[in-house]
Amino acid sequence: MSELRTPLTAWHEAHGAKMAPFAGWLMPIQYEGILAEHQHTRQHAGLFDICHMGEFLVEGAGADQALPQAVSHNLQTLAPGKCRYGFILNEAGGVLDDGIIYRFGPDSFMAVVNAACAAGDFATLRARLPQSVRLTDVSADTAKVDLQGPESLAVLEQALGEKFHDLGYFAFRKTQWQGEPLLVSRTGYTGELGYELYLPAARAVEFWEHLLTDARVKPVGLGARDTLRLEAAMPLYGHEMDEDVTPLEAGLDFAVKLDKPEFIGKDALVAAGKPTRVRVGLAVTGRGIVREHQDVFLGDEKIGMTTSGTHCPFLGKAVAMAMLDAKHAEVGTKLEVEVRGRR
Repeated sequence: MSELRTPLTAWHEAHGAKMAPFAGWLMPIQYEGILAEHQHTRQHAGLFDICHMGEFLVEGAGADQALPQAVSHNLQTLAPGKCRYGFILNEAGGVLDDGIIYRFGPDSFMAVVNAACAAGDFATLRARLPQSVRLTDVSADTAKVDLQGPESLAVLEQALGEKFHDLGYFAFRKTQWQGEPLLVSRTGYTGELGYELYLPAARAVEFWEHLLTDARVKPVGLGARDTLRLEAAMPLYGHEMDEDVTPLEAGLDFAVKLDKPEFIGKDALVAAGKPTRVRVGLAVTGRGIVREHQDVFLGDEKIGMTTSGTHCPFLGKAVAMAMLDAKHAEVGTKLEVEVRGRR
């Protein structure tokens, strides 16, 4: 089965990107190199093709009551023009997916979900929402490109000819580009100042090329996207969380408000109490790089496993994240990781 292609895939191929399958899509991994693209994003502005993500509209009378019961997001306190990170949980409190929900109006929302989980997320939400609430998959018609880095605000304002200094973190604004609707969201996945930009898929290439006319902007592949998010300690679905890991274990309790009204997975989280395993960050003190799925030891006791790891170019050192027994998660604890049979 061939991989799906984003509206920008042909552009990536024509401009020498190294392409590889990712979550069922053919995606650019790098252009001039992960190290260079990582550093450019940290110092200037990187442009990412994220068109593979899923976007669903949730609309209609009662959506503001039904959607908060289906997800962990506290939508009752979410004002129009704001968005919020959270989870779709299973009954046991495990994470089916993480994502951001945008509020357009009293009964109008957009959910943005991970590509690999999109089909399952849609089916889950459809089953959880009453038929009176419309759920529409607009992923195929929606392009998403991310402009990230310390110079992204200046680039965006010049490219669109309007000011965005007043757009706060996790806020968004609807505007236009060349007569087409454009949603500008002050969010991102790099730890930098940045924006996630949504527009009609048919105009993706033109908009992409328009942003790249600015010398401060370079295209960045998924390779650097992963090193950037890991350097910023941002979790990745399928690594730091999955159906068997709760948000509380993953250290993401800020996105789960247990004092909000009932939602699927809440009872299990409350019953479980304080997590017995937690996500931690590891700084590698020896030579080499720690990757995911490597055993972590305290003395002779195996206390957990790494979930992600790499060399972080901007920090200039190797780091990792791991899921460990909570009793050994104190900052400053010296541990060993087994790499290819050697600790």
